[in-house]
Amino acid sequence: MEGTNHGQNATRETVREVPLIPSRGMVLFPHMVVPWSVEDPGLVRLVDDALAADRTIAVVPVSPGQREGELDLRPVGTLALILRMAKDDEGHAKLLLQGVSRIRVLKITGDEPYLRANVASVADEVPEGDIEIRALVVNLRQLFVRVLELAPNLPGELGGIVNTVDDPGVLADIVVSHLNIPPEEKQAVLEAFDVKRRLEIALGILAQQHEILELGKKIQGKVKNQVEKTQKEFYLREQLKAIRRELGEGEEGGDEVQEIREKLEAKGLPETAMEEAERELARLARMHPSSSEYTVARTYLDWLAELPWSEATEDHLDIDRAERILDEDHYDLEKVKKRILEYLAVRKLKPDLKGPILCFAGPPGTGKTSLGKSIARAMGRKFLRISLGGVRDEAEIRGHRRTYVGAMPGRIIQGLRKVGVNNPVFMLDEIDKLGMDFRGDPASALLEVLDPEQNATFTDHYLGVEFDLSKVLFIATANVLDAIPGPLLDRMEVIELAGYTLEEKLQIARKYLIPRQLEAHGLTRAHLTFDKRALERLITAYTREAGVRNLEREIAAVCRGVAKEVAKGRTEKVRIRLSSLQEYLGPARYESEVAERTRLPGVATGLAWTPTGGEILFIEATKMKGPNRLILTGKLGEVMKESAQTALSYIHSKAAEYKIPEEAFQDQNIHIHVPAGAIPKDGPSAGVTIAVALLSLFTDRPVRPEVAMTGEISLRGLLLPVGGIKEKVLAAHRAGIKEVILPRRNAKDLEDVPEPVRKALTLHLVSKLDDAAAIAFRGERRKKPRD
Repeated sequence: MEGTNHGQNATRETVREVPLIPSRGMVLFPHMVVPWSVEDPGLVRLVDDALAADRTIAVVPVSPGQREGELDLRPVGTLALILRMAKDDEGHAKLLLQGVSRIRVLKITGDEPYLRANVASVADEVPEGDIEIRALVVNLRQLFVRVLELAPNLPGELGGIVNTVDDPGVLADIVVSHLNIPPEEKQAVLEAFDVKRRLEIALGILAQQHEILELGKKIQGKVKNQVEKTQKEFYLREQLKAIRRELGEGEEGGDEVQEIREKLEAKGLPETAMEEAERELARLARMHPSSSEYTVARTYLDWLAELPWSEATEDHLDIDRAERILDEDHYDLEKVKKRILEYLAVRKLKPDLKGPILCFAGPPGTGKTSLGKSIARAMGRKFLRISLGGVRDEAEIRGHRRTYVGAMPGRIIQGLRKVGVNNPVFMLDEIDKLGMDFRGDPASALLEVLDPEQNATFTDHYLGVEFDLSKVLFIATANVLDAIPGPLLDRMEVIELAGYTLEEKLQIARKYLIPRQLEAHGLTRAHLTFDKRALERLITAYTREAGVRNLEREIAAVCRGVAKEVAKGRTEKVRIRLSSLQEYLGPARYESEVAERTRLPGVATGLAWTPTGGEILFIEATKMKGPNRLILTGKLGEVMKESAQTALSYIHSKAAEYKIPEEAFQDQNIHIHVPAGAIPKDGPSAGVTIAVALLSLFTDRPVRPEVAMTGEISLRGLLLPVGGIKEKVLAAHRAGIKEVILPRRNAKDLEDVPEPVRKALTLHLVSKLDDAAAIAFRGERRKKPRD
């Protein structure tokens, strides 16, 4: 092993061969006297030989991480003198060694029966008058004195010894040798032949030790204060128990308070909540258990102790698994599934993401509530649902203040207590059915709950402290967005669920509804199956809805009938065909009446949007002798009445171009009626239908029965865009319509219509009434009127 010169002050090297003792975990410094134990027989022989010679040996540290049997010596060690040696009964040698000087190991000269090496002693040489070395010495002495004050394991006499040492190199060795630091740091000082460098390393180690001891002192002081506080509280509680025993009140109250305190401490409440709890505990401890206020305070503390302040479920952020679960539970709904998977993906990349506020809007029976359960299952979260339909009291959301008799928290906090975690999927069902009265506006109370920027500090009136709702995934459901206040709607991300097509309903019935109803009625596929044509007939002739709720009821009715037969002993399978459908469900409830209703002039088929999906709507017009009045019936709203007046005014102004004689408008009452007169109707989208019905009446031509239309009409005969296109087109498809007339500016809305429906229908995009009329009437296209 070769050595090198490590400093300018390393001079007067003397090379000699000496026995070598490897040192593990201990560093010997020059001028230090330390006890040493030798157990290896080879090393015991080394000691005996050294005592017989000049008592000199080399102590060289082993590189860290070396296992027994491996030997990787450091290049620098210490030449030591054996001052004393004693052997015990087992032949082990107990030595007292004194470090003499630093040595560099030049070469291993032998290893039997023990190691021998050529070593070179290195003496320190300190330049005279080096001011940096003097400054380092002063700093080292001062810092060492401060360390002695903080370290109870170091004797105070070391301070006096350090002040008497004049040699800077020896001073650094003494200071470092007495510190409780890793051997690697001591070895760094030993290998620093340059005195200035040695002082700098020693000063750095000493400064680090001083910082550690200061921190330890602060921690010890905090612990001591806490212990003293705990002891004081214990003493006071014991006194309180003794006083209660003297008063004959027993110790039940004190034990109960202590039990609640332990519960609250185990819950890990936020600081503000714990302060409030401590105040209530102090009040509770002063009350008699029979006091009415005692029950109020105890109930409040129970609520604090049972809320999930820190309990949470771990999210399953496997995107493929979540996609598989959503596909298993729901057919189609691609837009909703895509949004949920996007949320999970972002959550995986950014775990502290605040939960979005989703709002599923659509007709009844389209799977809004069940979709929330699937989302919870896909995320591995608990599911919680509350219905807001008919809620009119603000306290239902925010809770009652504790000053009221029978006060309790609102439904949000109640739900979280019930579910036991602070990050469930929380469904607010029927949010559009919220009301308001003299007790406040619950929709306004929801503004804080459904705002990701505010709900981290949601305050229930009963609790009086903040509760973090930012980890909750809120999902609202609604049938009609118009009924939701604007500020509340602005806080939610609306995802619309439109009605299902015939093909989608067939798939949903086969994959979900029929298996579910078979299981619910104790049947299997060995008892009952449905033909495809029978299922199509059931959907079109026995239900007329955007969702599938009534469809499931009709399937359940068939299952009940079959279950009755099986219970009587029928063993062969029941196969529901077209011919047997009536046996279980009775005659068909809905038949296509478009052809019959539009057979006479003056009737046109329109399309309307309703909260339960799209519907077709027949508009009838007739005329009779009278004083030129426009009569409107069918419970029409103001906007729809104005659309009728606009349509009549436009046709009257263009009568010559439509070849309508002027006398057709003189001394005539025009009556427009929209059947289903008990149902309120409003909106501008029936304008084109009313105009076509009037054209049909005045020109005495029937409208083609396979055509339906929607669009607002202007006084110039333009077709203006309207809403609900997807729902209206689906309604036309359900009713057997073949062609649909739409405003040209609604072309972008057709992207939401399922592709099978777009292919099954002929969709006409027009911008003027005469274009719509040319399509609606039989015969050749008429010349376009000028604007």
